[in-house]
Amino acid sequence: MLVKQFFTKKIAHSSYILAGDDVCAVIDPQRDTDIYIKEAREMGLDIIHIFQTHLHADFISGHMDLAKKTNAKIYAPKSANCTFDHVPLAEGDTVNIEDMEISVLETPGHTPEHLCYVVADKSRSGSPVGVFTGDTLFVGDVGRPDLFPNMAEELAGKLYDSLHEKVLKLPDYTEVYPAHGAGSLCGRAMGAKRSSTVGYERNYNPALQIKYKSEFIKSLTENMPPAPDHFGRCTDINRQGPARIDELPVMQELNAKDFYKLMYDNNYQVLDTRSYMAYGGQHLKGAWHLDLNGNFPTFAGWVLPPDKKILLVAEDYKKAVDAAIWARRVGVDNIVGYLDGGMVSWAVSGLPASHITQISAAGLHDMVTGNEDFVMLDVRAPTEFENNHIRGAINIPVADLRERYNELNREKPTVVACSSGNRSSLGTSILEQHGFTKLFNLAGGMTGYSSAGHSKECNICSNPHGARFFKKVTKVNKHWDSENQ
Repeated sequence: MLVKQFFTKKIAHSSYILAGDDVCAVIDPQRDTDIYIKEAREMGLDIIHIFQTHLHADFISGHMDLAKKTNAKIYAPKSANCTFDHVPLAEGDTVNIEDMEISVLETPGHTPEHLCYVVADKSRSGSPVGVFTGDTLFVGDVGRPDLFPNMAEELAGKLYDSLHEKVLKLPDYTEVYPAHGAGSLCGRAMGAKRSSTVGYERNYNPALQIKYKSEFIKSLTENMPPAPDHFGRCTDINRQGPARIDELPVMQELNAKDFYKLMYDNNYQVLDTRSYMAYGGQHLKGAWHLDLNGNFPTFAGWVLPPDKKILLVAEDYKKAVDAAIWARRVGVDNIVGYLDGGMVSWAVSGLPASHITQISAAGLHDMVTGNEDFVMLDVRAPTEFENNHIRGAINIPVADLRERYNELNREKPTVVACSSGNRSSLGTSILEQHGFTKLFNLAGGMTGYSSAGHSKECNICSNPHGARFFKKVTKVNKHWDSENQ
């Protein structure tokens, strides 16, 4: 028995090959499936099974592509009511792979239809050696139960039962293989380690230290991070069976004038994937901005209109291809064009462009301490904002700006801030679409503002992979004065 883990950065997704001597299974595959085929070929194995722990919300699964390429059987929760060809599984079912026996536990909570797969290597013993927990149990956290708002408390209660009555009854030495790690929004604050054991999590996972069910439910239904828009869409797509990658539109290379003609068609939207510095220097007015080097896939799925065809602006063709791959991982399948030659070709064609002023920490501090009348907009999550912010700032999380832009005054200069400059640049692009012209993006975000000594350090910004319960100790920069907050 051999377990091989594959970790997809940005969406922090873990998938696995479970291998025997001649054949193997893939658990919770990502959409780009050639990595599994390549690995299986190098190991001299045939992929015969594909297991889904649940209907994934944050990414599009690769089960349809992988089944088509390998003729492997797809196994999925019976209660998910999947409409593609599959083997439905429920509590007590078993599947054998050579000497390995995979036992099914129904573990609803993160989603209504969730399964965990317990593996025993019967060539050694009948005792469990590992469990593929999907999004039921993570390293240092548990799955969030609030993706179905009307069922949040009910699912939180079921999650408590699934953990304490099933998963935690496995032997302490049972290895835990979760479907996500630090950085995923499928939990609140997962640890950076990518696997664990049942015993370690029982003793040190903060969520599992909450003994009373009522307190556990409360902890997982209050002050949770927002769930991106694409979570519901991805769940439905995965239930129906995603379109195969070879069925998706081919991204066309377009010269500046052809690109210009399409961008004003209501069926199209422009997405700029360059750095916020490059976007700020010159961009196409009305374009969305998502830095490819930031949390691109999460925000692409979250904010981009799913019914529009997407035209890309990127640093080069390779970056455009990378952006298209990341976008389709979250269900943005309609990227149809790329600006050949990038913004240089646009500029030499004499076509109109716009820009956003990038303001430094020192420049913003001069505004904060001066007499200028301006709007200070902080687009971080509420927990980040509450931990540390500039006095007088308005907090509107960046995705909410799509509906809440009217709460702001278009006539006043508006400085937009986040933790680094990426989300705030997305925020400026959203505001520009709605007629705001006096926009400034805080380069370096609150991290830079803190480093310059103008504010205390944000514990959450500097410790994104920490536990959900932060120590009540705040590091203060030696030059920071509370009057500047």
